[in-house]
Amino acid sequence: MSETIARDIVRRIGAEELPPGTQLPPEAKMLEEYRVGRGSLREALRILEVHGLISIKPGPRGGPTVDKVHTADFGRMATLYFQMDGVTFHDLIEARVIMEPTMAGLAARRRDPRLVAELARFAGAAGGVEDDEYAAHAADFHQHVAVMSGNSVMSLFGQSLTDILRDRLSPPLFPKSRRGAVLNVHCAIARAITDGDADQAEQLMAEHMTEYASYVRRRHPSLMREVVDWR
Repeated sequence: MSETIARDIVRRIGAEELPPGTQLPPEAKMLEEYRVGRGSLREALRILEVHGLISIKPGPRGGPTVDKVHTADFGRMATLYFQMDGVTFHDLIEARVIMEPTMAGLAARRRDPRLVAELARFAGAAGGVEDDEYAAHAADFHQHVAVMSGNSVMSLFGQSLTDILRDRLSPPLFPKSRRGAVLNVHCAIARAITDGDADQAEQLMAEHMTEYASYVRRRHPSLMREVVDWR
């Protein structure tokens, strides 16, 4: 019963296009609508809260509120299955090396005008080499390319893998001596996507991700054999 209620609430959020921050009906009204016990309703809301779809605020003016869906929430859920299936960090990095070039090629082929305009900030000398600025630039760049791919499934999987790896491999991997070169590669990939050169975008991203994977293996050799743990 609780799962049925949870599915209905999700359908309603989607059908009514409720934005993050929207407060759902109070408990009394939902109990009346679904005609179930308080335990079943609260379990349904708990399911949605665990998956990051809603948050529940205590107090007289509290209650369930629609949350913004984050790829990190999907990643955390996926780590449970990764751990049970014995997936290693080597597997995750290998998946990124395969997926990122494909998404870059799709981004260049599809070239959504609005997203291409936003990509312009990566096509010049953008970002710095200090930890926070570099990490923000790198994360924004890869996220933007994933969105530009136009494939929601690949974008979700790609970004969630990045979230899992970033959680484990923090602070940023590349040393300051290499960060300028990395930012230049990002610029070159951005220009290839902007120009619609899918082959070039895919090749540059493949080289970039292969270098990334090699660096991780050299710096964290034991991590590659570790099974991804549920977070």
